[in-house]
Amino acid sequence: MRLIQLIYMSRPFGFDEGTLDDILVSARRHNPANNLTGALICRDDVFLQMLEGPRIEVTESFGRILRDDRHVEVSLLWCGDAPVRSFAEWSMRDDPAQSWMWDRHGGAEVMTAISGEEARQIFARLAREPWREAPRY
Repeated sequence: MRLIQLIYMSRPFGFDEGTLDDILVSARRHNPANNLTGALICRDDVFLQMLEGPRIEVTESFGRILRDDRHVEVSLLWCGDAPVRSFAEWSMRDDPAQSWMWDRHGGAEVMTAISGEEARQIFARLAREPWREAPRY
């Protein structure tokens, strides 16, 4: 099986805790059946997500995200082969944006400034950190 990783960024439409919970519940329900794993970094103005798994399943999942009206201004940052999964134990890890990622006031402007490699480094760092429940912004 050829494993790929895909990273995209979007702005949430009408963000609230319920919307985020719906996205996470849906991902955690559907991803195991499709052999997908990943992580979602969220703020009230930006989603940054990595999907990983077989090419067809990742591509189909990204297609659903593109059609999902909870996401606007979806921007593909990186997609490529991966030797291993970064979030193998997670159907979908969630994490609020940490201070080391970007300034709290940077907001959605990050969408036009972040490169695919920078996004990959953010997820590499997140994968090394132990998960802990943290307050959401």
